[in-house]
Amino acid sequence: MSKRVSRLDDAARAGWLYYVAGNTQDQIAAKLGVSRQSAQRLVSLARSEGLVRVQIDHPIANCLELSDALRERFGLKFVDVVPTDPGSDSTITGVAEAASAEMERWLKREEPVLIAVGTGRTLKAAVELLPRMDCRHHRVVSLTGNIAPDGSAAYYNVVFTMSDSVNVRSFPMPLPVIASSRSEREMLHAQAMIKPTLALAARADVTFVGIGDFTEDAPLYVDGFITSAELAALRSAGAAGEIVGWSFDSDGKMIQGITNERVASSPIPPRETSLVIAAAKGHRKFPGISGALRGNLINGLITDEETAEHLLKTA
Repeated sequence: MSKRVSRLDDAARAGWLYYVAGNTQDQIAAKLGVSRQSAQRLVSLARSEGLVRVQIDHPIANCLELSDALRERFGLKFVDVVPTDPGSDSTITGVAEAASAEMERWLKREEPVLIAVGTGRTLKAAVELLPRMDCRHHRVVSLTGNIAPDGSAAYYNVVFTMSDSVNVRSFPMPLPVIASSRSEREMLHAQAMIKPTLALAARADVTFVGIGDFTEDAPLYVDGFITSAELAALRSAGAAGEIVGWSFDSDGKMIQGITNERVASSPIPPRETSLVIAAAKGHRKFPGISGALRGNLINGLITDEETAEHLLKTA
């Protein structure tokens, strides 16, 4: 690698830390192991070279190499690896911006596309970053219910936010995330107003999902969709992650019984016909991302350098 390319890599990394992750120049200096003056010069270089717009426009070499390695190792159709912010424990920063950019690329297509969306903190952050657009020729369908356990609208359901932001025709799923019983789930799915939405989700051209974890503060538990006893049962059964409520183990196999028999979400769209992109990163999500890849539950991934390196070492 030439000195200029290496210098631009450093400038792009410093620009990302400053403009996307919100670090101060002192923090950037500490994270990159350079002086404050050098950090300032790198941020300035990122601007002067046109590397910085809303996102970093210079492909960092290590990110590209990791993307290619992940694509080859797991047979993925789409991979985007963003820089890791050293010292940050956020599971959103960076991947939300990249997911938003990829959503925007699909929304800018002239031919009509059908987009399926999951739920969660990362996707909500991504959708909130979308610019105002007129996308009435596209359709967006929710994979998961939008009703919280207390009957209110689920906070991290994103289909309504997306519809408002980009003026797209939306198809929500007016269901609880997890039904009270298998029979209730089957009854709800048989409703005339639900069956067309489930059928639409199965035909998605592209799908965006998050991956939930099963740590002690798992999103399904924190948001009230499962009880502490159910969380313990899922962990004992080997649950490594979940996508729109569907829990799976470290090999990507669905957990039998427990909550999966009551999940009201649509099945994950078939990977043979839909590009299913997961946006996820971070230590707590390592098992879930790995399981989703091993089980071919996804064929696209947006993640960061640290997560990518872990996946390649443990695959």
